[in-house]
Amino acid sequence: MSVALVTGANRGIGLELTRQLIAAGGRVLAVCRQPSEELKASGASIIEGVELTEPSGIDRLVAAVNEPIDRLINNAGLLSKESLDELDLGAIRRQFEINAVAPLAVTQALLERLAPAAKVAVITSRMGSLADNTSGSRYGYRMSKAAANMMAVSLSRDLAPRGIAVAILHPGFVRTGMTGFNGYIDPQEAAEGLLARLEEAIAGEEPVFRHANGTLLPW
Repeated sequence: MSVALVTGANRGIGLELTRQLIAAGGRVLAVCRQPSEELKASGASIIEGVELTEPSGIDRLVAAVNEPIDRLINNAGLLSKESLDELDLGAIRRQFEINAVAPLAVTQALLERLAPAAKVAVITSRMGSLADNTSGSRYGYRMSKAAANMMAVSLSRDLAPRGIAVAILHPGFVRTGMTGFNGYIDPQEAAEGLLARLEEAIAGEEPVFRHANGTLLPW
């Protein structure tokens, strides 16, 4: 039985990733600050009380993992809606911590727990694309996701000698609480695509930025 660890597993895409991995016969270590009733009902092994932006949270996570991880899915994220007229620098910093720094901290902390030929997903966003930014605004989210993309490229190069693949993935515009339940697709479709793309990732291949539907996205 394969073991996956999913951060931000209590709702939205993370919850649906957890459900689909379990339905496929895997076991999921579901990481969150506080589990939802839906997550409790999923059958996952829940690691709760984890604040990924705090060293103590990372320590708590590592202490709870005592088995090899086949799939590490860095899904936890935060979206705020800053405009040039209404900047909240604290919110921007918070998005950097959660969206870009935390996935790096989690992956590094769990490095020795990753199984041979493991795969790592960084769930980022098309809004971190420089070439695709035609509307501006959303400063914290855009900047932090661009940083997450750069981090993930470095991860893919650093982990390749270990035989570990890294997938850099945009889930699509998904109807979740983060988007105010606006979007083009439901979490089920997004999760299905993300898991398919993760399985396609090969260690040592040139890093690319993909939509969950398989489309290549510009950096």
